Amino acid sequence: MNIQHIPQIKHTESGNFFLLAGPCAIEGEEMALRIAEKLVGITDKLQIPYVFKGSFKKANRSRIDSFSGIGDEKALKILRKVSETFHVPTVTDIHTNEDAEMAAQYVDVLQIPAFLVRQTDLVVAAANTGKVVNLKKGQFMSPESMKHAVQKVLDCQNENVMVTDRGTMFGYQDMIVDFRGIPTMQQYASTVLDVTHSLQQPNQTAGVTGGRPDMIETVAKAGIAVGVDGIFIETHFDPANAKSDGANMLHLDYFEGLMTKLVAIRKTVNSF
Repeated sequence: MNIQHIPQIKHTESGNFFLLAGPCAIEGEEMALRIAEKLVGITDKLQIPYVFKGSFKKANRSRIDSFSGIGDEKALKILRKVSETFHVPTVTDIHTNEDAEMAAQYVDVLQIPAFLVRQTDLVVAAANTGKVVNLKKGQFMSPESMKHAVQKVLDCQNENVMVTDRGTMFGYQDMIVDFRGIPTMQQYASTVLDVTHSLQQPNQTAGVTGGRPDMIETVAKAGIAVGVDGIFIETHFDPANAKSDGANMLHLDYFEGLMTKLVAIRKTVNSF
């Protein structure tokens, strides 16, 4: 996929990786705009092609009392406002066939969650909107098996598809990134490394997913070094009080420092 096909994306001639980043979930308008403003400023400064990420709904919660959203239309309208205010594309994940058509009216990229990437009807519904489709690799899937998910999108006459590695289950309560899978999946589509979800520690007895945010820089650097096309990072100005996935988010204060290091590594990789 040519990232220039993503509406409003900038800095595509910079030679940098592209970035999908933002909060896990849209918690409200003020927080979304605050995070977007900071990230747009950083990515403009460093010439990084950028897509704002935010889930309008969290359907895959561990417990029924976990936060799932502020209302579908309300959250989607906030994503549209982010796009219109800062002139950046947006991405959100969908969980049902009906979500595809609804979300496509507000965002530029539809993301298929890892647990759902083998659901043919959902993938086809996303592809048929004509939007860019981001397929998250299932934690239980091999890199090689992602070619079939990609082919489902292509068979809908939609060539705008990317895949994202978000780690592989390592036992019951941990995940690991197999960097051998990145060049494998790049044979099928542009490939993104989801750094923060790769550092989740799922299936905790408390019903709240844990994480290793201290390893974000390590995994991100490794991804750039092996030549990944894009990076996915969830961030928040107050991860400890974020309503979803706070345990593995990057604090917004550390974002520019990390991006500066990744851009430098990318420049070195490009020189070979």
